[in-house]
Amino acid sequence: MPSNEIVIDGSMGEGGGQILRTTLALAAVLGKRVKIINIRAKRPKPGLQRQHLTAVKAVAAISNAKVEGLYLGSTTLIFEPRGLRGGDFYFDIGTAGSVTLVLQALLPLLPFVPNPIRVRVRGGTDVPWSPPIDYVRHVLSRLLERFGFTVTVVLKRRGHYPRGGGEIEVTIETPPGRLKPVELVDRGEVKAIEGISHCVKLPKHVAERQARAATQTLEEGLRKLGMSNVPINIELEWYERNRDPHLGPGSGVVVWALCENSVLGGDSLGAKGKPAETVGKEAAQNLLEDLATGKALDKHASDMLIPFAALADGTSMLGGARLTLHAYTNIEVVKKLVPEASIEFVEGGELEKPFTIRVKGIGLTL
Repeated sequence: MPSNEIVIDGSMGEGGGQILRTTLALAAVLGKRVKIINIRAKRPKPGLQRQHLTAVKAVAAISNAKVEGLYLGSTTLIFEPRGLRGGDFYFDIGTAGSVTLVLQALLPLLPFVPNPIRVRVRGGTDVPWSPPIDYVRHVLSRLLERFGFTVTVVLKRRGHYPRGGGEIEVTIETPPGRLKPVELVDRGEVKAIEGISHCVKLPKHVAERQARAATQTLEEGLRKLGMSNVPINIELEWYERNRDPHLGPGSGVVVWALCENSVLGGDSLGAKGKPAETVGKEAAQNLLEDLATGKALDKHASDMLIPFAALADGTSMLGGARLTLHAYTNIEVVKKLVPEASIEFVEGGELEKPFTIRVKGIGLTL
């Protein structure tokens, strides 16, 4: 093993793809050679699957990396980046694998590429066990703006499990070259709730019923939280049967709360035999659960923002609604790959409980 090689054990923490994605992103942006072992050791099908292969290929292409062990089912990977570059890129997962998880591996690199970049990814945009594309468009992108990082995410076509066929386009016109620290601890007052209820290759009433159930659940939940006058607007997205370009079928709801200091999201996906009312109710309940904590970040954003805070130029404060195993894992990966950064719990530290961390970033610049 080369003396400068960092070994990351993929079985630690949540033991899934999160370790791979965060490791690739940080290694690429910092120019560090890494060896990842026991990849996805805690999953029913360990090793690299299609979506993970695409994530590795995407990060490797943008960081000019040399890669060993890049094949389906591989549990060991050596990744050696050799400098970031911008330009136009296209990646096809080839299945309904999540485009947003591929994007998760790419986003921490993109503020630091030397020139504009456009990335298109084809696969699943709304699939289980991953953030739906509307969450990335309307929640995550807004939070990244706080770091001084403007990313434009365009949904070209939706793709659902099992057929996929979705496509997104991500553009960074002016990579900032550095990230500002953020103060995202308490959400403050809830100003409004917005959302999108969509369905493809399904009747319009599916989207309508999802939206109605989400709205009713939100109204009831907000009343219990002492917020009865918050405006709620959930848009419908559906297509005439003979004009629907999707492979489908599929449906889902994403709702987000525009707050005084932040934005939080909740989501749910449709499935065969799952009533539309259940989909809408689940999305609303997910959002209400996180809003009730008063924290600035929902349970998904609180893990996704940790690598950005570690690279930022200054000290960030992140308050999360729930310390998930993904967040814990990201903290551990950051400690190994970015030892110059410091992460400490100011509040909490217990899994599945609200928490606040202080992250002293390394001030990486382009």
